[in-house]
Amino acid sequence: MGKRKAITTKTITEWNKDFLFDILDNISDAVMINDADTTIVYVNKAYEEILGIPEHKAIGKKLRTLEPDAVAVQVIDTGRPSHNIVDYLKRLDIHAVGLSFPLYNQNDVIGAVSIFNNITEIEKLKNELYRTQQVTRYYQKELEKEHVSQSFSEYVYHEKKIEDLLLIASKVAKTNVTVLIRGESGVGKEVLAKAMYKESDRRKMPFIKVNCASIPEQLLESELFGYEEGAFTGAKRGGKLGKFELAQGGTIFLDEIGDMTFNMQAKILRVLQEKEVERVGGTKTIPLDVRVMAATNKDLESMIEKEEFRSDLYYRLNVIPLNIPPLRERRNDIIVLAQALLEKQNKDTGDSVTLSADTVKMLQKYDWPGNIRELQNVLEHANIIRTSTTIEVKDFPKYIIPNGYSLEAKKLDTFNLKENITFLEKEMIKEALTRNKNNKSKAIRELGISRRAFYEKLSRYGLE
Repeated sequence: MGKRKAITTKTITEWNKDFLFDILDNISDAVMINDADTTIVYVNKAYEEILGIPEHKAIGKKLRTLEPDAVAVQVIDTGRPSHNIVDYLKRLDIHAVGLSFPLYNQNDVIGAVSIFNNITEIEKLKNELYRTQQVTRYYQKELEKEHVSQSFSEYVYHEKKIEDLLLIASKVAKTNVTVLIRGESGVGKEVLAKAMYKESDRRKMPFIKVNCASIPEQLLESELFGYEEGAFTGAKRGGKLGKFELAQGGTIFLDEIGDMTFNMQAKILRVLQEKEVERVGGTKTIPLDVRVMAATNKDLESMIEKEEFRSDLYYRLNVIPLNIPPLRERRNDIIVLAQALLEKQNKDTGDSVTLSADTVKMLQKYDWPGNIRELQNVLEHANIIRTSTTIEVKDFPKYIIPNGYSLEAKKLDTFNLKENITFLEKEMIKEALTRNKNNKSKAIRELGISRRAFYEKLSRYGLE
């Protein structure tokens, strides 16, 4: 390499320079010496090898300009040494660890010496281990909760509109496009998101859910993006990974995104555009490989007009909109869903509970403002209150029974299955005709039977 060079300053004087070089060039760690204004006045051979920067490109450069947050800059500014601190060199995208100490001339700081090594690969392994631990903890907490996790094949429905929705969702599931799931509270937006995740190529990677409405604004940013140690009062030692990092390689589900503040919407938009995240209190940008699904029960278009929701974020999210209709618009699904939910409860309890004919009628008459979630809750209530193996109307919460609602005078006082089915069919057809103002086409669609079967039953039961 030839005779090494350096800028002659108060930091490295002529009389001791060669002697100093001989020592430092035999050190296996990188060595850098800076002047009082952070100018690099010396680097050893290991510095060139470890950082990949030739001596002539380093000497004379100001470290404050190249890496303003570097530990050596802080040491020169404060006069305090630093030991075993991991230093991220943003310009080189490497992590280094070592020590840095100031050089004094009497009471004046005239420079600093830094001795360090590249630990980028170790840091990557440490971060991946930490991320894996965080994902494991997340799933342990999720497993403690009760979830209805479905795939498309497990969906229960009779309505054609649900069949059409699932057909589109199954196609979209195999792509990486952003999805916006819309629908009233309780229609099953998270269930649809999980079904799409289970059908996707990312199904072996994490599925991370964030309820944007349940987390205060001041905490949501650190929850989504994570934070570095010391970022704020109360920050955990070592920092914390955000939900986006936990979802790396998988899917993040932003539930109730319509409840997110305008300020947070801008930050989410940046993440979607740049595909990278920066932790609170951090300086390093972290590349993301995450599929985003979002859901809301809000009227986003109206919110955009009122300047409560960003139009640019709306168009980013609304690549593939999936609208789940409320339960009152899919009455053919009410009873099949009730039976499926009751079957699950039977499986959990080991019972064989059924619904009475009057209960079936009542469930179909109700409008279900809380949708499937409300249906599940009232069934659980009735299942606990019941006094026999059949759930009766009296077992349900009082608000479910409409004002003026009266049960048919005739009761199912026989255990003859054929007679009970005949009675139930007749009552359901009468109810469908009444509800649809005698519009037979609408009644047929609601009952989910063929036109031929419908008219045969009208004739058989004398309802023509």
